[in-house]
Amino acid sequence: MEQNFVERMNKSLTDLKTEIISNLVVSNENFREIVEGMDPKDLADIASDDIDRKMIEAIGSQELKRLKLIDSALTRIQQGKYGLCMKCGKRIPQDRLEAIPYALMCIECKTAEERRNR
Repeated sequence: MEQNFVERMNKSLTDLKTEIISNLVVSNENFREIVEGMDPKDLADIASDDIDRKMIEAIGSQELKRLKLIDSALTRIQQGKYGLCMKCGKRIPQDRLEAIPYALMCIECKTAEERRNR
């Protein structure tokens, strides 16, 4: 894989990681504000607050999962294994890596995995 491409992806992954961490901090602050702002209300308001909290938690867990994938991709860059499918070992197309810089698998392996999980 071209060194320029790998360097560009390294920067992209690092920028994405910084953005996710910033978003998680903001989300956690929003979560704290919701919890601190709660006072005895009718059941509909409490249910609405609960949904808001669960939505923030879900967003946070999705972002944490992406953060782990990004860290894994950065480690693969350091090891010289970036861009290789974790399942079959073939090269992941650059177009796929540009769209999803933390992709673990080539399109064929990812599609097969998604079919099995249905």
